[in-house]
Amino acid sequence: MPTIFSTLPARLVPMLQTVLRVLPVFAQILVRLFSGFAPYRSSADHAPRAHSPGRVVACAFVLGAVLSGCSPTFDWRTIMNNDNGYSIDLPAKPGNDQRAVQIDGAPMQMAMQTAEAGDAVFAVGTIMLPDESEATQRKALDFLRTGLARNVGVAPQAHAVQIPLAAGGKVLGLEMKLSGQAGSDREARTVYARLVARGRHAYQAAIIASKPLPQEQVDQFFSSFQLY
Repeated sequence: MPTIFSTLPARLVPMLQTVLRVLPVFAQILVRLFSGFAPYRSSADHAPRAHSPGRVVACAFVLGAVLSGCSPTFDWRTIMNNDNGYSIDLPAKPGNDQRAVQIDGAPMQMAMQTAEAGDAVFAVGTIMLPDESEATQRKALDFLRTGLARNVGVAPQAHAVQIPLAAGGKVLGLEMKLSGQAGSDREARTVYARLVARGRHAYQAAIIASKPLPQEQVDQFFSSFQLY
């Protein structure tokens, strides 16, 4: 009886054999890929399904992409936020949130756009400032910088970086990369962030990851961040 291996070109057989050996490790990835990234459900919720050789081959090629380092969990798209004056690439469809913050005793509103991909959360926070004075902008940036560092229990170290403007030119901001432990379980976290103030807005573009990310993903996020 023909097998799945006999239907493939000889050069693909070793790759498929390797992929099938690690298939259990990537089972959850496959569930997400073929269910439109729906929430996980227990095996009791679904009856077993038979898988055709073609389906197995498709899975094999998906896993081959994963094994080769091309993560299908990063689905980049450009987000243009006209209300808050920025554009950025996010690796998934973002959610939106808003929360109240206290900066030097003054209540302000912070809008958030967040997207999850792989083991990381990508977020852009925008604080609406009461005025555009340099002193107010500086207080907001200090609030963001110390808050990020406090979350992972390290010093709020940062260095200067240029943030591009969509119309041309750049504005001075801050860049941070922090590694520490977060939460009551002291879980390892790496934080990448860029902070900048412009007019009556202060911005925080940040990635919070359970482990360091490939540099190309970090670069994709930050190089796309532009202010209007």
